[in-house]
Amino acid sequence: MSNTRINEWFVPAFGPPRFRAFVGMMFLPYTGMCISFGVAGSMLAADVHWDRAGAIALIYALALGIGAHAADTIGSRKVKPWGSYFTKRQMLALVASSLAVAYAIGVYYIVLYVPLLAIVAILEGFFLLAYNFEIWGGRFHNDFWFVVSWGALPVMAGYLIQTGEMSPLPFAVAGAAGLASLAEIRMSRPYKQLKKSGDDPVLASRLERRLKVLSLSTIAFSALLVVARLLL
Repeated sequence: MSNTRINEWFVPAFGPPRFRAFVGMMFLPYTGMCISFGVAGSMLAADVHWDRAGAIALIYALALGIGAHAADTIGSRKVKPWGSYFTKRQMLALVASSLAVAYAIGVYYIVLYVPLLAIVAILEGFFLLAYNFEIWGGRFHNDFWFVVSWGALPVMAGYLIQTGEMSPLPFAVAGAAGLASLAEIRMSRPYKQLKKSGDDPVLASRLERRLKVLSLSTIAFSALLVVARLLL
């Protein structure tokens, strides 16, 4: 089979190939999980600042949805399917522009309201580069650091941007988010290989259903938290 994921379930079936590839590259259901973790962290605060909840969602949409996934396309040692639709220069431009906007938003809140958020910002920036560009021999390109960077830390970031401090509650929720992200990465890797090889379509279909349930239920849970806080 060709090295393409243009017909994946999370890729729109309409539009020109490059549009579909761009949407597919963002892995919207999985990016949505990460955004949901950040939003859930925000909803843990006693008093929710809605502009900050929106800001943390936008930061992760840009930094992970576009920046990290574009970096993964050009930084991985393996050939990535989305790279066949865009040049390396275009991907680098996506990385630079998305991260510039994401960090500009983050710096605004760090300087004016929550200095401690800088710790998460620095860590996330490091993991984004270390994981996706596989620096230091790919030492940080593994499940553990994936769970830390895109599962646990978003919860911390969401809580910090609201309160400017930490407490035991976000650590507990970060653990649950980490388990969800671990389940996602453990299923998505064999699913991707099976879709590429076509060896076991039944198992591939089963894993796809599980990934759909996991990602969509995570996003739905976060949405319910938002509704609950709005109604309080």
